[in-house]
Amino acid sequence: MKRAVVLVSGGLDSATTLAICHREGFEPYALSFDYGQRHNLEVLAAKRVAASLGAREHRIAVIDLRIFGGSALTDEIPVPKNRDGKKTSGIPITYVPARNTIFLSYALAWGEVLGAADIFIGVNAIDYSGYPDCRPAFIAAFEDLAGLATKAGVEGTRFKIHAPLLAMSKAQIIQKGIELGVDFASTHSCYDPTADLLACGTCDSCRIRLGGFREAGRNDPIPYAKR
Repeated sequence: MKRAVVLVSGGLDSATTLAICHREGFEPYALSFDYGQRHNLEVLAAKRVAASLGAREHRIAVIDLRIFGGSALTDEIPVPKNRDGKKTSGIPITYVPARNTIFLSYALAWGEVLGAADIFIGVNAIDYSGYPDCRPAFIAAFEDLAGLATKAGVEGTRFKIHAPLLAMSKAQIIQKGIELGVDFASTHSCYDPTADLLACGTCDSCRIRLGGFREAGRNDPIPYAKR
């Protein structure tokens, strides 16, 4: 089996991506990040997802993006709630500066050590919050960069950044995950969970997730705070 590094955040997108990687015949090596986000539920969910979906190994890189701040996820900035779901102008304050560039760089480094030329990431350009690092142009540019920035690349390895969810709606992602046996009860998506660790149900991420389950005709199996 060819090895692949899979970025696993603990959300439903990365869980489905890990399942797709496994289904496509790769031996998945899961990589998650404790990057100074508002809570550690992402990391706990990532551990559950990696274990349940057969990751060969799961590593958690500890970095601290709070030293830069600039995001509601890493700084003392309120998380937007109850937005109407329509596309708004500008990039939302929940964008973490250069996050996917940083994460993919770590994945590239581990892939080079593992001899893995394939990296999987669960970015989506349809039902997402407007982040610039979730677009096809970003994925294509990083793939080009990988060939220029590594010893393996200049010696002839062609790195491939797989983004299998890029053109899928949230409902389609959920349907694909169910087809592949993903236990969405083990995932976590909320930007701002309550003190008793329930998803808030009102941040952008919760609203996109809940909308996806409604469109897919399924009930979201995770608990939410009363609204």
